[in-house]
Amino acid sequence: MPELLALARPGGLGAFNVVTLEHAEAIAAAAEAAERPAVLQISENTVRYHGGLKPLARACLQLAADSTAALTVHLDHATSRESITAAVEVGVTSVMYDGSALEYAANVESTAAVARWCRERGVHVEAELGAIGGKDGAHTPGVRTDPDEAAAFVSATAVDALAVAVGSAHAMHTRDAVLDDELIARLAAKLPVPLVLHGSSGVSDAGLRSAIDHGMAKINIATRLNIALTAAVRAALAEHPEISDPRRYLTPGRSEMRREVEHFLHLMSGR
Repeated sequence: MPELLALARPGGLGAFNVVTLEHAEAIAAAAEAAERPAVLQISENTVRYHGGLKPLARACLQLAADSTAALTVHLDHATSRESITAAVEVGVTSVMYDGSALEYAANVESTAAVARWCRERGVHVEAELGAIGGKDGAHTPGVRTDPDEAAAFVSATAVDALAVAVGSAHAMHTRDAVLDDELIARLAAKLPVPLVLHGSSGVSDAGLRSAIDHGMAKINIATRLNIALTAAVRAALAEHPEISDPRRYLTPGRSEMRREVEHFLHLMSGR
């Protein structure tokens, strides 16, 4: 992850959530075509969907190893030490520990413990401070990460990157979230670690470029890929209602996800 963050500069590093193997294949192909680094992210929700981490994580690790693009695999929104341990044991070298539901002191304590354990194993740790809306369908634009509190949090936990609340929300289908660029700039100036934007699917292209220009380093995108996949599958089945071979409708779905990822990678590069 540190190497990819450096490779992405002065642009942002695109991090895309993997739900199926088709997601991972699309992300890898897009990164190769765009000649940009990218992150294959597996969320704890996706782990629950598959009933375990190992099969999908191993597939993503193999894709990353075989790709000509600079790729890494990241565990996203892990809320338990067990999830992080399982990821590290399978070979994942970047994790996000999400203790944001805890009270501040408890978040600091648990995040610091995770960071110590991961640092001993050479694993990059992202954490979260401030409530990023949208996980329950509610956009909470009033919630923001305080720069002074964030600086104290990073100092106390020794994390490698911090996800901050600056106006985005998870799982948005519209792209009208308005980010606080002035706050992003203040956080970037105050913190010694890269900033991460969650809920980026709900932000316009111009908003994402501005966020990167103001100091955002890693941009997480999930919902836009799922929208592209679902639209392509619906169109294929509507045009050919007789088909039952999933390859015939997942192929256009994968192609649309690849196009979406390529678009974002070029956007984040500033080209």
